[in-house]
Amino acid sequence: MKTEIRFVLLFYIFFQFSGSLRAIEEQTLVLGASSGWNLVGQRRGVAEVSSVRPYPVLLLSSGQASDDPSLDMALSFDEGQPGVFRDKTGNYSLSVSPALSAAGQHLARFGTGAALFSGNRMDSSSAASGSEGPLVAVPRSPEALFSSGQSVKDFTIEFWLFPANAENGEQILSWSATRQSMQGQSTFQRIQCMISGNRLLWNFLDFFASPRDDHRLTLSVTSSSPLIPQVWSHHLIRFDSGTGMIEYLVNGSLEGIVYASSSGGEGGDIYAPIIGSGGSLVLGGRFSGLMDEFRMYSRFVETPVLTKYPPRGGRFRTEPINLGTTNSSIVRIDALCGRTSAIDGAVRNDYTGASGYVFPDNSELRFFLRAADSPYRWSGGDREDDSSWMPFIPGTELPDFVRGQWVQVEVELFPSGDGETTPYVDEIRVTYIADEAPTPPSMVRVIPRDGAVDLSWRASPAADIGGYLVYYGTSMGEYFGESAILGVSPINVGNRTSIHIDGLENGTLYYFSIAAYDRANPPHIGEFSREVTARPLRTVP
Repeated sequence: MKTEIRFVLLFYIFFQFSGSLRAIEEQTLVLGASSGWNLVGQRRGVAEVSSVRPYPVLLLSSGQASDDPSLDMALSFDEGQPGVFRDKTGNYSLSVSPALSAAGQHLARFGTGAALFSGNRMDSSSAASGSEGPLVAVPRSPEALFSSGQSVKDFTIEFWLFPANAENGEQILSWSATRQSMQGQSTFQRIQCMISGNRLLWNFLDFFASPRDDHRLTLSVTSSSPLIPQVWSHHLIRFDSGTGMIEYLVNGSLEGIVYASSSGGEGGDIYAPIIGSGGSLVLGGRFSGLMDEFRMYSRFVETPVLTKYPPRGGRFRTEPINLGTTNSSIVRIDALCGRTSAIDGAVRNDYTGASGYVFPDNSELRFFLRAADSPYRWSGGDREDDSSWMPFIPGTELPDFVRGQWVQVEVELFPSGDGETTPYVDEIRVTYIADEAPTPPSMVRVIPRDGAVDLSWRASPAADIGGYLVYYGTSMGEYFGESAILGVSPINVGNRTSIHIDGLENGTLYYFSIAAYDRANPPHIGEFSREVTARPLRTVP
């Protein structure tokens, strides 16, 4: 019974000791959290945000693209301060008054900010500066859609609105300019968007002119559904110059339609805008609430973007990470994650850590890696065209063949089914075992012979021994011997623990040391063993 207990205790001690050795061998490289995301290079549709967790996380970007060639004005309000709000297209210059503030990401519909209007059209400081409203946009480029003299064809205006109260008379948008017709008549043209009867009302005053410019129209279109306070809603009005049709959409649904034509419907002469001079666009003149992603296009936008996050998701990829030695074993990769959304000012943050990467709302994270001893072996193309990428589940042990001095990690992020929630990555931990050179063999012994020696040693305890190198020479610590029949120092004896070396000179004292090497390519050569000496001599027959 005592023998059995002693055996169990010895086994337990051995298990704990071997486990601690493994823990000592393992090293961890951290991305994210307090280490930051500097090693993340490529990012597509991904933003780094600091308001979700104590340290910045990577999540899907909700900012809308600005590379549409028909985009005429793009105000994202993501700059953080009203004084630096800008039109991303460069077609319009902006001026703001103290009545305008900037809201943070938790209140924004898209991106990292929104414009916050106080409801006061002018205060003393804005009146003194000559400002017409909280935010005024003036054409600065002759290519701008609303620059003087432009004959406008198709156009679209869209924005997101979050009214505080939705009171009658609140003015959302106002465009005004003056022009002379071809007959010399002076006209004042205007576009108004305002709240009337809990709905948005659009008025076009002398904005559309007949083909001969001798007649102008006043048109109005309103939504059929009420404007709900403290709820984000999308508003889009678009003009088709081929039919004269003006459509008003709220949250993607058609709410109103009128025609800029001589018949008041389909057919007849089509009226079109001719932009006057001295024009300016005022946003939020008497409006209390938030506005986000104000945009104008020189085309008829068929399908507006309504979801916060793109259905195709996004991805990020680290730079090649150097683990220090070739043939390093990547043991596992852990990831700490969650999901977050901000809807109508209410922020939801579900931090799941390492417990899951697919969420009930169908938001999802997918992970890929590749490893090699040289980063130049990778094609560098998209993952779909590169078979070196391997999918993996964070936290699971990786196959032993996942080895290399360099490793890259790629993560794909997909939004929820309704496009309102994004997953995020808080931290990535790469656990690896560097393929260090094997320890030297022990218990090296040498026996002198006639013109030779016999060497033997105990094998190195390393698991991936490829073989041994025998160093010899005639001076302590200097192993430059050349006389042995097996060759000059060092002699590669393969994976064996004894060797007979012929061709040595009798009477000469030789110094020997042995180093182990592993199976890496190229192999890692370990340190020298204890040095031993022997003097070959002729023996008495």
